[in-house]
Amino acid sequence: GPMARTVADAVAVFQVIVGEDPEDPMTARSHGRAIPNYKASLIPNGLKGARVGILRQAYERQTTDDEIVKVFMQALEDMRKAGAEVVDGLTIEQVRRQQGAGTCRGFKYDMNEYLAARGQKAPVHTVDEIVASGKFDPSVKARLPQPTAAAGNGPDSEACKADQAYREAFGAAITKVMDQERLDALVYPTWSNPPRAIGDLTSPGGDNSQIYSPTSGFPAINVPMGYTRDNQLPIGITLLGRAWDEARLIRLGYAYEQAAKHRRAPVSTPG
Repeated sequence: GPMARTVADAVAVFQVIVGEDPEDPMTARSHGRAIPNYKASLIPNGLKGARVGILRQAYERQTTDDEIVKVFMQALEDMRKAGAEVVDGLTIEQVRRQQGAGTCRGFKYDMNEYLAARGQKAPVHTVDEIVASGKFDPSVKARLPQPTAAAGNGPDSEACKADQAYREAFGAAITKVMDQERLDALVYPTWSNPPRAIGDLTSPGGDNSQIYSPTSGFPAINVPMGYTRDNQLPIGITLLGRAWDEARLIRLGYAYEQAAKHRRAPVSTPG
């Protein structure tokens, strides 16, 4: 998805890139689906009458930073002032992936497939070449696959079939709660902790963006919600919606952005 200075800028980019891409099998689900005019969702009072649910499962853990929670609670209050109803006490059923099914695709498989498609245009042709080059920050070395690691399983493998079943069940669990509570979106801090310096692998990380949207395939939008650490380190709020509900999320995210106006332009790029 696009990363931009404002929701309106992100919508301008998203309108161009949305839809089916023959080089990306995941987008085949959108085949024949009409593409909305997402600019029509840029409504300043778009939170009025909306119901948003606090997804505590996404961010509450022992290392969650108190400042993050404080700023998030204020963001919820700002949403209320903008006309939204905030619902608490939600629980999404925990869905587990089939044990022993193996890894579907994976980083090494995807990167090797991408590099192979680039042919001679790519300066390297496999992940193993990247690892051998040493041209990366030392902090990521432990997370790179080694030459002896398996490349992964292709899209037609049993591992990928198990993965698809898991993702569908995960999405169904989210939809069930949203339908029961008549929610327009689920909300949670994008991270449970302030951003840490590159190379710092010991401070709590707190990334909440790797589970609910990526696993279900449902859309999510992240909007600035304030700052921590003497008003210096920015943090964001994530709004997660049902499948194909990007237009509604844009409406909610834009309305919150306009009500809160938390973004500060960097000194180096004041635009």
